[in-house]
Amino acid sequence: QVLLVESGGGLVQAGGSLRLSCAASGWTLIGYAMGWFRQAPGKEREFVAVIDWSGVSTDYLESVKGRFTISRDNAKKMVYLEMNSLKPEDTAVYYCAARGGGTRYGVNEYPYWGQGTQVTVSS
Repeated sequence: QVLLVESGGGLVQAGGSLRLSCAASGWTLIGYAMGWFRQAPGKEREFVAVIDWSGVSTDYLESVKGRFTISRDNAKKMVYLEMNSLKPEDTAVYYCAARGGGTRYGVNEYPYWGQGTQVTVSS
């Protein structure tokens, strides 16, 4: 059974940092692209960052480029999202997602999802 569990969310002041973690269990991350998405209240879930299975290729939502960094450790079956210089508009539930094959940006292209972790940035 594919299982993804996010952690590391919380309340932080604007300008602060958080590191989200996504733990995979019951399967290997090898061969899977991993993405981070977020959903703010009343808004659609949106792409934030993606990393290919090898960890070499990454891409980001334009508004988080230079502030967020996605990384992975396939041996530990972990994916991370380092978030710096956080802004109130980053407030959302953040989800980890997995798909076999190459990187993609659409919510519907990821069959496996975690339960999400809340990130709240106060001004």
